[in-house]
Parts: sequence; structure tokens; C-alpha cells
Amino acid sequence: MYTSETKIRVRYSETDQMGYVYYGNYPAFYEVGRTDALRQLGTTYHTLEEKGVMMPVASLSIKYIRPAKYDDLLTIKTIVKELPKMRMHFFYEVYNEAGDLLNVGETVLAFIDMKRNRPVACPEWLTELFAKQMGF
Repeated sequence: MYTSETKIRVRYSETDQMGYVYYGNYPAFYEVGRTDALRQLGTTYHTLEEKGVMMPVASLSIKYIRPAKYDDLLTIKTIVKELPKMRMHFFYEVYNEAGDLLNVGETVLAFIDMKRNRPVACPEWLTELFAKQMGF
């Protein structure tokens, strides 16, 4: 299992009239966590794209447990439980400063050859990065 953590401070523009984080903003928080997880691993989306591979989101699921509020400092925990193949599953846990679990989610991303716009297997070099971190 590979895990990374990212801190995000909730901005006023991310909240609704009640002062809670607008429900549609959580996928953006997941993206920040996912991008940071790749960076902490030693790569970036930009590197993937330079090598001709993009990773669009194929599915998204969210479970709301408690609301986050304006100015909360959130911890986005991003988890990869298995080595990527044709798709990559990212799991997320969102916590507030008190350590309360606020939200859980999952995204599934596909690997797409940018020239052919067709699915491809995860690049071997990326699989190796994850395998090294996951102890395989």
C-alpha cells in the first residue's frame, strides 16, 4: 500500500451559504491529493503527458460523513492499495485538524495513449515506482 498526505486550507470561495465546503469541491481536493501523491512518489502528470500518456478519471465515488468548514485545515490522505495495470484506483480520506474523518472517496483513472486516444497499460516505469514504495 502507498499512502501520502496533503494539507489543504478551506478557502471562503469553496464554501456554500451555510459555511460548509460545497459538496462539488471534494473531487478537486482529491485531485490535489492525487497530484501530490504522484509528486511525492517522484513523478508528475506533466511527466506522464510528456511520455504520451494521460490519465482521465473514469469513475468517482464520494461518501460524505461530516462537513468541512471555512478555514478548516484538512488532511487529504491518498491511498493506492494495488499496483496499477490498465486502470489505477486512488482512495481518499479527508480529516479535519481534530482528526475527525469527514469524507471518503475513490477515483479510478485510466491510462490513455495520447496519440491514438486508446487505453494502454500503465507505463512500466510508473509501476516500478509504485512497486518500490509498496515493497514489491
